[in-house]
Amino acid sequence: MSGEKSIVVKRDCPAVMIPSGETTTLAMGSSVWLTQSLGGGYTVMTDRGYMVRIDGSDGDAIGMAQVTEFKQNEPTTVDNGATVKKRVWDQLRACFDPEIPVNIVELGLIYRCDVTPLSDGYKAIVRFTLTAQGCGMGQFLKADIQRKLLSITGVRETDVEIVWDPPWNQSMISGAAKQQLGIS
Repeated sequence: MSGEKSIVVKRDCPAVMIPSGETTTLAMGSSVWLTQSLGGGYTVMTDRGYMVRIDGSDGDAIGMAQVTEFKQNEPTTVDNGATVKKRVWDQLRACFDPEIPVNIVELGLIYRCDVTPLSDGYKAIVRFTLTAQGCGMGQFLKADIQRKLLSITGVRETDVEIVWDPPWNQSMISGAAKQQLGIS
């Protein structure tokens, strides 16, 4: 692993294989190498050569911080739909592709983001795509998005769906993200 220090798994730990999305368990005593720690989770390379995503709540299994809350530092009152929509976009920027160290907004994966009023708050509506239709991480990303959006003061419901039209391509990546990734 190019000189990086391995981490010994301290307890059996649930994980999601990348890119298949299949669940697995990392065995206590096995070795992993941290490749990404963004968006409240950890991506590691296993000693068997495959990548997995570990939920932030299981960070202790690899000696990292446990991440259980996605609450933003925000007021307890909701001003208006525009304020909530800004917070929704902020939370979407806290969601990361488990293989690419860029958030899903900068990757161009968000196709729609709306906020509609409810009698007691707001509903956040998000349509997103994946970098490849065969990627099994869609449900993982969907759950991550929903969890983070529901942490926003005033958001009472979410409607989050994966869409495939238009098909995603690299031209949808923001200029800053392309520079970060070394893409021309």
